[in-house]
Amino acid sequence: MPALLFSEPRKTYLEKKTMNRLFTKIHALAFQLRMFLRNGSVHRYEYAVEMSSDTAAANVVRMVGTGRKVLEIGAGPGSITRLLSRQNQCEVTAIELDDSAIEKLGEFCKRIIKIDLNTADWRDALSDDGPFESIVIADVLEHLVDPWQALAAARSLLARDGELIVSLPHVGHNAIVACLLNADFEYRDFGLLDRTHIRFFGIKNIQRLFQDANLKIVEARFVIRTPERTELAAQWNMLSDDDLRTILARNPYGNIYQVVVKVVAADGIDSGLDLTRLTAINKPSS
Repeated sequence: MPALLFSEPRKTYLEKKTMNRLFTKIHALAFQLRMFLRNGSVHRYEYAVEMSSDTAAANVVRMVGTGRKVLEIGAGPGSITRLLSRQNQCEVTAIELDDSAIEKLGEFCKRIIKIDLNTADWRDALSDDGPFESIVIADVLEHLVDPWQALAAARSLLARDGELIVSLPHVGHNAIVACLLNADFEYRDFGLLDRTHIRFFGIKNIQRLFQDANLKIVEARFVIRTPERTELAAQWNMLSDDDLRTILARNPYGNIYQVVVKVVAADGIDSGLDLTRLTAINKPSS
């Protein structure tokens, strides 16, 4: 019976899905080859950051600014760290657990602390390093058991006028809606459905995440990607009903792939930016 939901044969569905995965792997392998030729090895979370782009990483680097004392939480192999240190001339302390990532971080950091962010007392390891002018948490909270506790701990490490710069994937993207409609929640090695994600946030959940931590959003950027431009494009293309795609395209949050925000301690004077009111100015160009 489920096959009757599709206007095309199941064989065609599987062929399109297979081809999409093949092209995705080819692009990923091409980047990994470039990194290997340059550095001799490549980490799964190592990537190039094009600063003229609208990617989450580029937005994070721009929001931090120059000459700051920075704590980067979950720095990975240093894709962002490299730019903060070399281009922005920041002094970076990094937290990372993965040994293979730590090997790549050394040249960019003043200090690297190996610790599990899922432990309740991880911030105690930084008692002699803070406070920090900027704390970066780029695509990390969704990997943690208790991102609310981790955010509260990070807030306690801020200087008086310090800022947190946070990026998060958006679970309300239309590509994920398509996965649900196709009964295929397709975990992958990267992207919106990275198989290591254990927490998921919609726009209102992201807003509440910071409100509950007594933080307010002072700057925000949406990374806009239509479903056809994501790693889940095949799932979107599998929706056989054009009217359904048209309806979903009206969703004001449907093309938001990631959210990048700068937050500061709430002061009671104003509540900061409301993410739900910013969608109208973040529509993708036609």
